[in-house]
Amino acid sequence: MKTVGIICEYNPFHIGHQKQFRMIRRLCGDDAVIVCLMSGNYVQRGMPAIFDKSLRAKAAIDCGADLVLELPVTYALSSAEGFAGGGVRILSGFCDNLCFGSETGSADRLLETAQALLSEPFSAFLRQELDSGKSFPAARQAALVKMGSDAALLEKPNDILAVEYCKAILSQKSPISPLPIVREGSYHDTLPDQENPSATAVRSLIMSAQDWKSCIPTEAHATFEDAAVHTLEAGERAILSRLRTMSDTDFEALPYGSEGLWRKLMHAVHTEATLEQILTATKSKRYTRTRLDRMVMCAYLGITAAQMREPAPYARVLGFSQRGIAALKAARETGLFPHTGEKVDHPYQALERRCDDLYGLFATDEVFPAGITEDRRIYFPK
Repeated sequence: MKTVGIICEYNPFHIGHQKQFRMIRRLCGDDAVIVCLMSGNYVQRGMPAIFDKSLRAKAAIDCGADLVLELPVTYALSSAEGFAGGGVRILSGFCDNLCFGSETGSADRLLETAQALLSEPFSAFLRQELDSGKSFPAARQAALVKMGSDAALLEKPNDILAVEYCKAILSQKSPISPLPIVREGSYHDTLPDQENPSATAVRSLIMSAQDWKSCIPTEAHATFEDAAVHTLEAGERAILSRLRTMSDTDFEALPYGSEGLWRKLMHAVHTEATLEQILTATKSKRYTRTRLDRMVMCAYLGITAAQMREPAPYARVLGFSQRGIAALKAARETGLFPHTGEKVDHPYQALERRCDDLYGLFATDEVFPAGITEDRRIYFPK
């Protein structure tokens, strides 16, 4: 029996995700245990998740997953490298394979590109390209070209993240094996593809009150039927309130604020009116918009660069099937995840509680009370 991990967001869970479950069981056997490590109430783009994490976890379990763990918020709001690295660190403890979508679908090519990015010559080439003023994604691709390596895998969104997963597996010397599957359709499609919808398109349908149920598995309809919708726009004034009351020291402590970017953001906060105007004024050729979005979300949540650098001590259990319980029990017995269900307070809890409490301010129809964080934790070995 194989245990297969998936690092995911399910923002929201749709028919393409259920298709991945079926493909895993076709490749690895009907008895394969599927473990989903899912972003909580905030996703890697620096946005609030459209539906609460508990509902998205329930949808995944109802549609075939066996265990859903919450990707700690400091990993969920990281760059692609941090997102992948944190996820691999957690799932390596008890998964045989890591399954992910990829436009290429070739484990060998992905691993080769990952190895090139980890090589010593790459760092020097990357520095040259960054010093020329290129953004990090453009500089990284140009550096690979100079090395004579395959830069094509850094052109499409799923391949880019797939390479980061492979980098994490190699750099951590993880025993987990990559299991890429071809991702059909476009990750960024804004119009729904009935066979292979993108989460972007599904969110667009939900936010515009159009029919989105055809993109969601039947088993998840009831879960999402009357679910509160959360958007960045609904919480804009809450974010602006936080930004306008931050001190110089608060800005300086932010993640992603190196090379004076925090000063540029601070200046924009004091001169611009709306969140979009602030981000537009801060944006430059050197920095991607998603970096700024994550930076602002971290500011709102009170997450510092120092906290982002610290390894998360545990992951929360969001949902499970009977097979999922068995997988957790087996991991505990081998010592891979000690202290399952630990109730002792940990400093990381204060950060999590604050993030959950602030999530309700992104609800579009009504303001929700402070969140209640389920206290089911599995700790990582030190």
